[in-house]
Amino acid sequence: MHKLLEILKKFFQVFLLIMLVIFVESSNNIKENKVLNDNYNKSIDLATMAMKLKEDIANDLYSAKDTFTGDLTSYLPTCPLCSGKLACLPKYNVLDGTETYQDVSYGTVKIVASSKNLPCGTIIRLNNTKLSDEAVLAIVLDRGVLGNDLDLLTSNESYAYFVGRSVVTYDVLRHGWQ
Repeated sequence: MHKLLEILKKFFQVFLLIMLVIFVESSNNIKENKVLNDNYNKSIDLATMAMKLKEDIANDLYSAKDTFTGDLTSYLPTCPLCSGKLACLPKYNVLDGTETYQDVSYGTVKIVASSKNLPCGTIIRLNNTKLSDEAVLAIVLDRGVLGNDLDLLTSNESYAYFVGRSVVTYDVLRHGWQ
């Protein structure tokens, strides 16, 4: 009886070993079949692929990297303690009424002052403002506020009063001049 149990035990071990080998071999065949592609008749539409790539880049360009909430106010370049030159290099002179900046990636954007929480050149999208029904893009080119607050550069006093002070949510689209 003991000899029969010993034979059955060896038989079971050999059986398990054979099953394991069969399983490993069959999974390798599946992997090879998934990688192997014998269809050489596929055509590639390069124009469609290029348009998809441009769309992916555009979507990434406007996707939010961070979101903040702070107070939005406005200022004139001639305010007390203002020199008329922006704090971020190359220190543009805005005494001529300039309120916007021409960014290579985002086009014409408004100019805002921020704390050092946002590096110079940061592109933000202002949401839910009375400035416009659509989101407003702006670039950080000046300093002079605290925390997550923003100060919008305006060229005339009546528009500055119109902006007033309000709580705004904004998305960071680009950190600094990257």
